Amino acid sequence: MPEGKRPKIYDGDGDRLMQQEQRGDAERIILTPDSRPSKTPDNKHRIRIMWGQHLLEDLLDGRYRSLVCAVNPADNSRGIISQLATLLPTSQWDKDSVTAYCKQFGSSSSDRVKVLKYDMDTVEVLAVARSSTRDYLTVEDLSQAFRIISEMIERKSSRYPSASVSFLDAVANMLRDKDGNQPTFETVLRTMYEAGYHGDVYPSLTMWNAGQIGLYPRYPFSTALDQMRGGGF
Repeated sequence: MPEGKRPKIYDGDGDRLMQQEQRGDAERIILTPDSRPSKTPDNKHRIRIMWGQHLLEDLLDGRYRSLVCAVNPADNSRGIISQLATLLPTSQWDKDSVTAYCKQFGSSSSDRVKVLKYDMDTVEVLAVARSSTRDYLTVEDLSQAFRIISEMIERKSSRYPSASVSFLDAVANMLRDKDGNQPTFETVLRTMYEAGYHGDVYPSLTMWNAGQIGLYPRYPFSTALDQMRGGGF
């Protein structure tokens, strides 16, 4: 094969047809490799970022043994935990029992977050329950929860492979930083990683519209990003 000649992606005229001009309303992403594969693989743990993948479908297909998400004692009807409970054929949970369980065992007047276990047969849900003293999760809550979750996965290897939501763009379980704003995706990934979590993370759907931004498929990101932040190239 001539040097620099890549394989075609699609059959027939597919490559030409998919070379669409960028439209403002188009859902698209630009993946930026953080490094090229090496004959000596790097054994450093990383979080895979599942851009363009469908979490619920992947769970139903049996790709994961555990799911990390949020739960609250008021209403989980729109959350992935209730969707999964309804769709898994052998699950004995539904949105009402998920919420009732959180109300009984997850509510706490302290500022400490809790991690509740929901056994849905083929998938175990490790659900982050916020303190009852506020109606949102903080980045510190996330850090505490993922330290617990990472230990739980390490002590029980059958919980791996593991996937997590990004906790961004949530409605009933909003995530806020110390300034009361929604944190960046990088902050969420760093919080998970520093707490010891190395599973897969699924971005929120609104992030599929980041068509002008180069996106890394793994975390930690390439050091090139910090070099650019510092004014280098």
